Amino acid sequence: MKISSRFDAGNIEVISAETASDIQLSIKPDNGSDFFQWFYFRVQGASRQALTMRITNAADAAYAEGWDGYQAVASYDRQCWFRVPTQYEKGELIIQHEPSQASIYYAYFAPYSHEQHLDLVARAQQSHRCQVIDLGNTIDGRDIELLKLFSTAHSSTDQAINIWVTARQHPGETMAEWLVEGLLERLVDQHDALSRQLLERCVFWVVPNMNPDGSVRGHLRTNAVGTNLNREWHDPTPEKSPEVLVVREKMKETGVDLYLDIHGDETLPCNFIAGQAGSPLVSDDILTAERIFKENLARINPDFQVERGYEPGKFGQETLTIASFWVGETFGCPAMTLEMPFKDYDKRPDLAYGWSPERSKQLGKSLLHPIAEWLEQHV
Repeated sequence: MKISSRFDAGNIEVISAETASDIQLSIKPDNGSDFFQWFYFRVQGASRQALTMRITNAADAAYAEGWDGYQAVASYDRQCWFRVPTQYEKGELIIQHEPSQASIYYAYFAPYSHEQHLDLVARAQQSHRCQVIDLGNTIDGRDIELLKLFSTAHSSTDQAINIWVTARQHPGETMAEWLVEGLLERLVDQHDALSRQLLERCVFWVVPNMNPDGSVRGHLRTNAVGTNLNREWHDPTPEKSPEVLVVREKMKETGVDLYLDIHGDETLPCNFIAGQAGSPLVSDDILTAERIFKENLARINPDFQVERGYEPGKFGQETLTIASFWVGETFGCPAMTLEMPFKDYDKRPDLAYGWSPERSKQLGKSLLHPIAEWLEQHV
């Protein structure tokens, strides 16, 4: 039996793998930080063996409370990811599974590799509605890419409504890029009447992956040098957070009328949106627009709900270092963080797949409806 993680986004350390019934593992922390929770590894040569894999440092993970009720994902072909029996006991995450094939992968959530990211960008630009814009380089030298989606029927987009979407500031939250894939598929669909109508008035600016370095390195929350990008928006630097710096500068150039930042939440078993409630500077009109946006999304997609989420003021003094709050304050617009679960939506459970790439994509496609409602009511 062999356990490995030397591939894109891989993360695991093998402590002991002498017997299939007692495999001891640990998750490596993000470089330059104490954050860890993302894991992704391959097991070979264990077909028809009952595996018991113990992640021994699970109690020290960034969000240990997120292990309760969580089920790991597995895949033979790295296309279909299914849930496997998982328990959190005495500070260890215990994954039990009997693979039917010689090679199998296990992960915290369905991965979204850098090659998948590059393919996503390449597919999107095949549409005449999409233009790829290079914003600069990450610390590891990877491209920071922005997609501009607009109607070519107009000679100028200067008067358009600017809608910004960013995803995967926290690289382990791969469901964020899955959601963006669904959103982009709908925006470039020339047969979709709603996307065509929106692009007649709006320009969408989409950053599918804010943190490609952390993604490739197998990090949970930080970039190559251990910086949590979603705490850098007040004062980013080229040395610590060039990803935020270049996106902020482009936002200042285009303006922002509506902003969505896409994330995953380790603990809550539901989809929700955190708006700017709790910010000392937000207006009642903005809070109303955000509330209506959430209600409209819940009405169009039953996988979304409005009853649960973060308490206003949760982030305290960090508030204006966070993307949605900085954008909201700077541009005076609705600016929201959409969170999806690593677990499942407990009100609409899927025992085989849990919350999944497919459901994430569908939620991304659903976003066009509350955006259209907001456009009609507030612009």
